[in-house]
Amino acid sequence: MQIKIAIVDDNTFLIQTVKEKLSFFDNFTVKYTAINGSDLLSQIETDYNLDLILMDIEMPILNGIETTEIIKKKHPHIKIIMLTVFDNDENIFNAIKAGADGYLLKEINAKNLHDGIVDTLNGGAAMNPSIALKTLKLLRNPLSLENVKDIEVIKLTNRETEVLEHLSKGLNYVQIADNLIVSKGTVRKHIENIYRKLQVHNKLEAVQKAKRNNLI
Repeated sequence: MQIKIAIVDDNTFLIQTVKEKLSFFDNFTVKYTAINGSDLLSQIETDYNLDLILMDIEMPILNGIETTEIIKKKHPHIKIIMLTVFDNDENIFNAIKAGADGYLLKEINAKNLHDGIVDTLNGGAAMNPSIALKTLKLLRNPLSLENVKDIEVIKLTNRETEVLEHLSKGLNYVQIADNLIVSKGTVRKHIENIYRKLQVHNKLEAVQKAKRNNLI
């Protein structure tokens, strides 16, 4: 199956570099490129048949984080990986908050970029090691960030996190109860608490929101 991709970057040389990396793989098709968020949005209006966008962050007119937020509201099915030279804390936090599905650095090699795209389309989150480490640190101490407003802090117990991880693997109440050696009623209670804390109504929403907030 062909994976339809858009590349957004205000540096046309870097667009070309990314296209070359993608050209090694027959299952990737670059449908179009854009030089800023506004340019991308006007192209998406006429053709939103995309699987994934590789998005730069620092761009004029409309930056990558603002653009991600707009696209995720209108076309939530399109996956977005931030592809950037910056791995500073605030960018990472804001990108995740805007709904980005992954965060990779531009120096990535072709194979790792391929694997990151495929992993993201399969429900994972492409993240290079240095960014994953920073993300963990942000989660442990989110209030140390300056200039980041409206931080959504969701506190789950260790057991609730375990239950969520089992849910994300597609296990049902009985299987989770067996694995954690607790009753089905206890699992149900944990899941009720998880839904309440995450403010969601079903398993899919819970898993998506937990991944978005890096809880699992």
